[in-house]
Amino acid sequence: MPITVAAFVLGGLAIYISMGLSDLKNQAATLDLNKLEQMESASVILDRSDKIFGQIYVENRETIPYEQLPRDLVNAVISVEDASFYQHHGYAISGILRATFKNLVAGHVRQGASTITQQLARNSFALKGKTFRRKLLEIFVARRIEDNFNKQKIMELYLNRIYFGGGLYGAEAAARGYFGKSAHELSLSECATLAGMIKSPNRLSPWTDKAASRDARNYALTRMHDLGLIDSSNCAAAQAQDLVIGNRQNAQGQNYAVDYIRQQVINAVGWDRAMNEGFRIHTTVDGELQKVAEESLRKNLDKAEQHPGYDHQTHAEYAASFRQAKSSGTASAQPAPEYLQGAVIGLNNETGGILVLVGGRDFEHNQYNRALQAKRPAGTAMLPLVYATAFEQGMFPGSLVEDSPLDNRAVMIGGMTGILGEWGPESADNRYEGTISARQALVKSKNGATVRIGMEAGLDEVLQLCRTAGIRSSLRPYPATLLGSSEVTLAELALAYTIFPNGGWRVNAPHILERIEEKDGTVVWETPRDHNSQSVLKAETAYEVHSCLTDALETGTGKTARIEFGLKKFPAAGKTGTAYDFTDALFTGYDSNFTCAVWAGFDKPQKIYRGAFGRELALPVWVDIMNTAAARYSPREIKRPPGLKEVEICLRSGMLATDKCYDTVRSATGDSVQKRTTYTEIATAAQMPTEPCNVHGEPRVPVVADAPAAEAPRAQLAADLTEVKPVIVKSPTLLAENDPYNSARSIAKIDKATEEQVAEKETPQKIDNRERDAMRGDARNQKTDKARSADDAKPILRAIPVEPEPEETPVEIRRAVPVGPMDEVEEGALLKAATPSPSKSDDH
Repeated sequence: MPITVAAFVLGGLAIYISMGLSDLKNQAATLDLNKLEQMESASVILDRSDKIFGQIYVENRETIPYEQLPRDLVNAVISVEDASFYQHHGYAISGILRATFKNLVAGHVRQGASTITQQLARNSFALKGKTFRRKLLEIFVARRIEDNFNKQKIMELYLNRIYFGGGLYGAEAAARGYFGKSAHELSLSECATLAGMIKSPNRLSPWTDKAASRDARNYALTRMHDLGLIDSSNCAAAQAQDLVIGNRQNAQGQNYAVDYIRQQVINAVGWDRAMNEGFRIHTTVDGELQKVAEESLRKNLDKAEQHPGYDHQTHAEYAASFRQAKSSGTASAQPAPEYLQGAVIGLNNETGGILVLVGGRDFEHNQYNRALQAKRPAGTAMLPLVYATAFEQGMFPGSLVEDSPLDNRAVMIGGMTGILGEWGPESADNRYEGTISARQALVKSKNGATVRIGMEAGLDEVLQLCRTAGIRSSLRPYPATLLGSSEVTLAELALAYTIFPNGGWRVNAPHILERIEEKDGTVVWETPRDHNSQSVLKAETAYEVHSCLTDALETGTGKTARIEFGLKKFPAAGKTGTAYDFTDALFTGYDSNFTCAVWAGFDKPQKIYRGAFGRELALPVWVDIMNTAAARYSPREIKRPPGLKEVEICLRSGMLATDKCYDTVRSATGDSVQKRTTYTEIATAAQMPTEPCNVHGEPRVPVVADAPAAEAPRAQLAADLTEVKPVIVKSPTLLAENDPYNSARSIAKIDKATEEQVAEKETPQKIDNRERDAMRGDARNQKTDKARSADDAKPILRAIPVEPEPEETPVEIRRAVPVGPMDEVEEGALLKAATPSPSKSDDH
């Protein structure tokens, strides 16, 4: 009876087990093995040279075929995880019995006996939980995998799927993440490191515990030696090597450029496809330039934080507290950083492709992209757009402007009283230079002169040109905007500057994506090829501003670029930018191929330190980037448009030079010497002066301007001629025996008839200063005709001096002095109206 019962129980148990195994086998048979190859794959970001620049992923994985897996990695994984991989058919009985015994002793599942195939089954089909039933199901699935795939394919699927810690999935992502190279380039030591961390990826990751990771590597190498896969010498050499790994932030591809690319890709193809389908994303970014920009910005801002007078948080201080917060799990509660920030953006002039994009100093600390999102005052970097407007209106680089104190009530930067500050020249010893050329004013970044030029050109016209140049941010319609007080983005400023190397045009908008491809090369999205460009300036105007910016870089506010920061010898131009009270420092410049803008400042505007000019903070970063760009894309000389001609101008008058344009100056020895006051300028035919210099030699200043009849209001004379008595010739003025002027038939005394004619003119005639152009033209023509048809037989009179009458007070005739529109004018002073455009006037 007991035997029968026992047999019955055993039989029932066998039937139960058999039914359970049959059920598990059927369940295993229902699983779709195609899922083994359906892995979430990271989309790979490629720079313009098709080098991997970053990734977009939920799981950071890039699948590769078995042929690209290094043999040492395969052997290391087999040595550590499954020594009988090539002998079993999905599971190893010896391993199962050993693990079963230990688990029965422990009373629960303590040790696994999973082969590589079982691990692949568990990870592919989410067979979670430590139960005997799950283990049995895993065995059936593993056997089915072995029935359908060979060993090489199983190893390929396994090494592409498993987790290696640090957010890295698969051997390729792990190799790039930890060692900065592709899997097929890994050394023996690096292969053993990856194999050693499979058992506990997070704990044994070299980013988590470098010592534990080294021990795991050495264990893997020892196992390889024990199995005869490597010899003793290779084993010892690999174990002796130091564990060299890359930066975790760089490995995860977390920087401002990658983040912006990720946003653009999601907009193009959707979140699910961007994250899971393993696209190859071709971008405009230059990886080498990007690296140089990030490193230079970090280095130079670190240096700025050590400058005397800098009394703010430093990057090092915040980084230390951030690391401590991460280790304690409170990083999310950290306040936003308050250290000195910076940003860089670089554009291809012709295509608008973004070659460089740096949105801040540390993406991990703060993800706010200051190159694209932050709106900050451009400061004096706005000046080239002001001068471009003036040159479009008819001025030219040789036009004169007053560099003198300007009442700040008209501009109101930093207050409402006093004199406008002169921070633009970026010098501690600023001085006013009086009358200077527009070229000098831009090169030396003169604030007062710029406001005068901008107001003469027209504030509305300046704002309109800025909008056409690509600045979409709202600019305040006040004179302070002429000095860059309105906020713009760095990207807008860089785009606006491209009009100068491009000859007056720009692309419609910058872009960073070129195309998105599937792994087989099928294009799923491509940047629209919009060949329409925006015309902003005449080519001649663009070149005039460019020539001034070239001088600014060579001899003006940016001259330290070559003499101090090492800018190499190639054609380039640029302009510093400093905001009022040193809150923002910029430099924007270009060569024929590439335009780059650099900014430094705080997220909450405040003074960096006194003297924090653009040439101190931003210029050295710009130089590093431009030197690298010039080595990769050879710049060429920007050609001068044929419509621009050279003309010799007198610096004192702004008019055509003559042979008398000399000033008497003191030499180093104290002697008086003659110094030439002319230089060669460029101008269009319409801009070019037509009158010779009226400062050296005889002046030639017309009384009435030749302006269109419809122009209103008409300019008024500086003196009322109705109040001026004519000078009457009454006696000889030439006392010498011989006439030095060689006058024809000159006489010593005036005859009676002539005296009567002169007397008739003693009654003053009122002059209408607003008569029409036709009348003025006729008068000039008549005067010219009379001069040409003068009868040589008539005597030519000599000038007779006027005898002053004692009872009358001589009338003072005051010469009109040009006054800039923003000057403070004393009561009673006469203002000069806007000078007519040179293209429409003979008054120069």
